[in-house]
Amino acid sequence: MATTPYDVIGEKALYDMIDYFYFLVENDQRINHLFPGDFKETSRKQKQFLTQFLGGPDLYTQEHGHPMLKKRHMAFRITTYERDAWLENMYKAINKAQFPAGVGEYLYERLCLTANHMVNS
Repeated sequence: MATTPYDVIGEKALYDMIDYFYFLVENDQRINHLFPGDFKETSRKQKQFLTQFLGGPDLYTQEHGHPMLKKRHMAFRITTYERDAWLENMYKAINKAQFPAGVGEYLYERLCLTANHMVNS
C-alpha cells in the first residue's frame, strides 16, 4: 500500500498546523479581510481540503463537491500581495509544525503552485 503525504504527516499534526495558520491569518491585516468572519469554519474547510489534497480521504468533495478553487476564490481580489501574505503565513505554520523531513517542503511547494493559480487581479 502506498504511503501518502497525508499518512506521513498524520491528521493531528496537519490539523494543528492549519489551526496555527488561521491564527496567523486572523491576525494578519494584509489578508484577514478576505476571509469570512468565522475562522473556525474556514479552518474546518481547509482541513477537509488539505486532507484530500495530500492523499487522505476525500472529505472536501464529499461535503462541498469538486474543490473548483479558482472559481470559489473569484469573488475575492487576490493579487501577488495577498498571495505572498498567504504563503508567508503558511510557511510559518508548516515550519512550526516540524513535519517529517521533506514533507513540509513538499506541501509548501504544492501550495505555492495553488496560491499562484488563485491570483486573479
